[in-house]
Amino acid sequence: MKTILTFLVISASIFSCKKAEEQKNNNLISEKTEVKISDTKITPISHATAVLEFGETVIYIDPTGGAKAFEGFKTPNYIFITDIHGDHMNKKTLNELDLANTTIVTPDAVAKQLQAINAKEIIVINNGESKTINNFSVEAIPMYNLREEALKFHSKGRGNGYVFTIDNERIYFSGDTEDIPEMRKLKNIDKAFVCMNLPYTMTVESAASAVLEFKPKQVYPYHYRGTNGLSDVSKFKELINNGNNEIEVVQLNWYPNRK
Repeated sequence: MKTILTFLVISASIFSCKKAEEQKNNNLISEKTEVKISDTKITPISHATAVLEFGETVIYIDPTGGAKAFEGFKTPNYIFITDIHGDHMNKKTLNELDLANTTIVTPDAVAKQLQAINAKEIIVINNGESKTINNFSVEAIPMYNLREEALKFHSKGRGNGYVFTIDNERIYFSGDTEDIPEMRKLKNIDKAFVCMNLPYTMTVESAASAVLEFKPKQVYPYHYRGTNGLSDVSKFKELINNGNNEIEVVQLNWYPNRK
């Protein structure tokens, strides 16, 4: 009897160790995947302005706030601009930055207004186009208004949203848009930066509805200051959580100087 008990204890111990080793391996795989995805550092500056850093590459999205807003950041290799409005295309900021070695990527409507900017080069990309640039690729996604009263703000074809593919991670910046069909049809988005401010873009409810349809892994409310102050991003999070709790809502500080 004692021999049988000893055998059972040893067998249980071996089985337990095997399961623990399997779990450890699973955890290591998971951690490696998370590290891979988190290789791109995204820093909010304000409103629609952000900095992306991966490897030796630095991208400024819609730089505003003057050179002072980018103190502590490396000079950008690339600048992406979504639209002609001053909270996206800010000539004062572009003139203050050292862009001698910077490529600016914009829709045609923006490029036509940047002829005097002293950048390395300006590349035009319009709705529906894709480009591979060095160690990443980018797709230009339409951005425009749908509501009759808002059509004057953003016409279809003028501005771009962008989907960046960096190390197999797909990162979407909506630019100024409503919940257009092109947004709802997006696939395999890891991080989605989605605007929501009236009267210029869309309501919190419309933004949530679109996000629930294209199902990014993470969604970041941004560009949510309107004429009546900041949109209710807490309500946006509640709508997403109630509709699909597998989508993580991440709140960053886009308005650091607001009291």
